Amino acid sequence: MNLLLEVLWLLVTTIYFCLEAFVKLFAPVKRKSVRGETVLVTGAGHGIGRLTAYEFAKRQSKLVLWDINKHGIEETAEECRKLGAEAYAFVVDCSKREKIYSAAEKVKSQVGDVSILVNNAGIVVAADLMATEDHEITKIFEVNILAHFWTTKEFLPAMMSINHGHIVTVASACGLSTLPFLVSYCSSKFAAVGFHKTLTQELAALGKDGIKTSCLCPVIVNTGFVKNPSQRLLPLLEPEHVANTLMEGILTNQKMIIVPPILNVLLMLERLLPERAIAGVSRLFEVKFDVAVGCKDKGKQVGTLSIVISYTKSNS
Repeated sequence: MNLLLEVLWLLVTTIYFCLEAFVKLFAPVKRKSVRGETVLVTGAGHGIGRLTAYEFAKRQSKLVLWDINKHGIEETAEECRKLGAEAYAFVVDCSKREKIYSAAEKVKSQVGDVSILVNNAGIVVAADLMATEDHEITKIFEVNILAHFWTTKEFLPAMMSINHGHIVTVASACGLSTLPFLVSYCSSKFAAVGFHKTLTQELAALGKDGIKTSCLCPVIVNTGFVKNPSQRLLPLLEPEHVANTLMEGILTNQKMIIVPPILNVLLMLERLLPERAIAGVSRLFEVKFDVAVGCKDKGKQVGTLSIVISYTKSNS
């Protein structure tokens, strides 16, 4: 097709798709059933992972629950059983590739193929770059993004063989925009968002349209990951609300689940406004949390302390 005709056709179809999306805003959304689906949730021993497992349990899914905390994962499994679901608890260190591969083989032999994978496990270190130890940086990437590769490589083939399944990536608003004193965390979450988007395109290119993908990007959630968090204009998100929103996004096959939705507007402004205007907008929100600030001299960390930082975000 002539390039000019292709451009004109793209313009016409883009207008049509925009109108279609607008109409769908007012149309009832069809929700799929997850009853009987085998769902694996990593980091299910607490927080969003635990509450997401409860949401699946209420819908009679079969739960496979992973966490490094034995007591926490067993509590989650027991509560899921009380809700009427079949639940299996596995103690897994998601920072270790070999542990993931070993646990995945046990799941496939003892429970069966996984049809919905929720990559939720995550860790954070709130500190400036120089105060963040090398092993902490490595572990953040091992848990927050590399584990997604290992779990997906284990469970995706079975989904592809029947062209049915769902891969859920729990990322963060810090994977779309940035905060100081979270360099390692933000970097890992940007990678997680990239993983989701690229995997989505790859599945489409392979014709596996029956395998859905979703990515959750919430702002600060009140789970204790960072100490003493606060925001001036937005309330801290409660994990129950985030889990409910994630569940709704999964049931409606929503690709990007951004919480709260107003974050979409802020992200757009970040790309359009001048740098100093963006800094002014950031000051309005005034996000605060405890961080460790320090420096290193010849391998020794000195002068590290925990203080409350009110940051001003900049695009520089």
